[in-house]
Amino acid sequence: MTAQAAGRVTHTGPAHPSTAPQDDALAGKAAGVQALAAAFPHNTAKPAEFGHDSALQPVEGQTAQPASPDVTGSTLTEANASAKTGAAPTPGENRAGGALDRVRADAAGRVLTTNQGVPVADNQNSLKAGLRGPALLEDFILREKITHFDHERIPERIVHARGSGAHGFFEAYDSLARYTQAAPFQAAGKVTPVFVRFSTVAGERGSVDTPRDVRGFAVKFYTDEGNWDLVGNNIPVFFIQDAMKFPDLVHALKPEPHHGMPQAASAHDTFWDFVSLMPESTHMLMWAMSDRAIPRSYRMMQGFGVHTFRLVNAEGGSHFVKFHWSPKLGTHSLVWDEAAKIQGADNDYHRRDLWEAIEAGEYPEWELGLQIFSEAQAEAFSFDVLDATKIVPEELVPVTPVGRMVLNRNPDNFFAETEQVAFCAAHVIPGIDFTNDPLLAGRIHSYVDTQISRLGGPNFHEIPINAPIAQVHNNQRDGLHRQAIHRGRVAYEPNSIGGGCPFQAGARGFMSFPQPVQEDKVRGKPEKFADHYTQASLFFASQTPVEQQHIVGAFRFELSKVTIPAIRERMLASLVNVHTDLAAQVAAGLGMAVPAPMPLALENPALPEVTASPALSLTARPGDGGIRTRKIALLAADGVEGSSLRVLQQALLAAGAVPVLVAPRLGAVAASDGATLEAVATMENSPPVLFDALVLPDGEAAVATLAALGQTNEFIVNQYRHCKTILALGASQSLLVAAGVAQQLPSGDVDPGVLTASANTATTAAEVFIAAVGQHRHLQRDMDPPVV
Repeated sequence: MTAQAAGRVTHTGPAHPSTAPQDDALAGKAAGVQALAAAFPHNTAKPAEFGHDSALQPVEGQTAQPASPDVTGSTLTEANASAKTGAAPTPGENRAGGALDRVRADAAGRVLTTNQGVPVADNQNSLKAGLRGPALLEDFILREKITHFDHERIPERIVHARGSGAHGFFEAYDSLARYTQAAPFQAAGKVTPVFVRFSTVAGERGSVDTPRDVRGFAVKFYTDEGNWDLVGNNIPVFFIQDAMKFPDLVHALKPEPHHGMPQAASAHDTFWDFVSLMPESTHMLMWAMSDRAIPRSYRMMQGFGVHTFRLVNAEGGSHFVKFHWSPKLGTHSLVWDEAAKIQGADNDYHRRDLWEAIEAGEYPEWELGLQIFSEAQAEAFSFDVLDATKIVPEELVPVTPVGRMVLNRNPDNFFAETEQVAFCAAHVIPGIDFTNDPLLAGRIHSYVDTQISRLGGPNFHEIPINAPIAQVHNNQRDGLHRQAIHRGRVAYEPNSIGGGCPFQAGARGFMSFPQPVQEDKVRGKPEKFADHYTQASLFFASQTPVEQQHIVGAFRFELSKVTIPAIRERMLASLVNVHTDLAAQVAAGLGMAVPAPMPLALENPALPEVTASPALSLTARPGDGGIRTRKIALLAADGVEGSSLRVLQQALLAAGAVPVLVAPRLGAVAASDGATLEAVATMENSPPVLFDALVLPDGEAAVATLAALGQTNEFIVNQYRHCKTILALGASQSLLVAAGVAQQLPSGDVDPGVLTASANTATTAAEVFIAAVGQHRHLQRDMDPPVV
């Protein structure tokens, strides 16, 4: 059991090797890696690096044979092949044809070479004139190695720099041919390979995973009619209405230029100065200050296409569409105190979560839903669907499920795939088209322009992760990093000496929808764009009381970081137009009076069709209540009652959770019954915020040891404060008392997330505990400020 649990975490490991169950691939890989590493007790070639004779007769490098190719592979999911990823690699072979496997390389059994394929005799020493002499300029091996190293980094994305990705597939439920000729939707069961990249917006490439921020949710469909990029976010609206303002928004959001602070955060003067002067941002601010901006996991957040797009069928008929991704695991979030502490405990929290889940075979899944409506319907709405700061409430247009997306393969190489993948809002296929959304128009240009800068020129589409599985034939030639070798004389169209090829596709190719245009050439916005507050009020009114309090707390925290009182007052004046109670509570938290409301850009906005939409609350999508992939801390120390912990560990593993035995130090923990448990994590390398629930053990000696450690109290207090489930067995109930944790809520009701049991009822306790963990959090105990 210890080996199974240890094989599912990547931030720590056991003190000693253990025998892996034959039917558990992750544990088997961990055991194989351990055995391979153990075959190198020291560097046998090290003594041969010294002396003149060794310089003239370098020795061959030390090698060992892995038990299986899985041991040295990037990911166990490489067997999950698709038309894009190709098959698993052949050990020791660098393929040059096919899907992504044409560029996968494996060095098993091969000697080290230069980039030109020249075998390297000595990779430890530069070429010198004598053992103590000067290094020589002729050392081309050293120069190649250092020069390549000096140029290994490429410019990071200006926004969405910090990201994580995975391969998978999209499967259509049914044909949507009546609406669109887009390839993924043409038949029930049709499967299209995808690559998905999740990201934060504001931070740099090396920033943390859990700031309060919008999350990118970009999907590249490798269709048989070319690549389609659905480049979205986990929030369905945006800060601005027109791409003209995008550079201003990002400049305001990024670290302030005079001192380069703060990193990956919006809680500073320039951001709030900008948005308080741009009331169109208010709706987006409501989402960004909600729990949506601190998701528990990439696997537990929604995704949205943001803009209104157009579906076009084979007959040229058109409908408007909004894209929605909904996670099978439900929509769950962190709480702010937890998110802030995770930043110190594990900068890679979301990246690690995604990798570990896929590697364990717990493939994340989303359902794609479409809001499809006509232009006539859109004209009748009280808002403008071309305004990216507005949603179409589900009460007006229901979301129709059309397919599912499963991510089932981790990348082999982060840089080659996740970092070099190039998404672009302009990448559409026949059947998908644009609308006149003025923010979308700017994105169509901006993404291409950015990739040319980041990826070294106009041929970024030939980088393997970006290459379509559809054939590419055109007359574009040359440029930096061109890979294709075109035969023949022709690079123009029309031509005759190439047989007219490649020739234009005609009506079967991409055709822009022929929307009539009879307007003046002007700079401006439609009048409906001027309603900045109706949907912001709708969002706030649609949240549960706890979620509303979290929004209040977020505004209070963010604005408390603003150093200029006038900016705070201006933002409060804007919030008055959203909801008077919201403004009053934020003002009270800042020690300010509620100002007069900010003047409206539109004095008499149209009455909204919907004033509350339950679908806008995170609680509308709780998931199936299971606990698969949830990490559970089982505290232990010498003298622990071992049988009850083993029962719980087994029950949690059977439920798909990841039970992690956490002790003061790694290694063996002596149980009171004479058995030995193996701690794979410590209280210092795995703090409480990394776990979804906590089990406190029985055993007088163990409890006495834990009671003397301040970290034990931190575990209990943080798990309680963050509304997670705690189970105290037997003697450990005294630890709850010492931490000030009661089994009753402040209301007097029983707290469903603070459980106690005796060690001899561990089987029954495990069932109750698993059900409680499946609720994600027990927000009945959420207090501001916290009571413990």
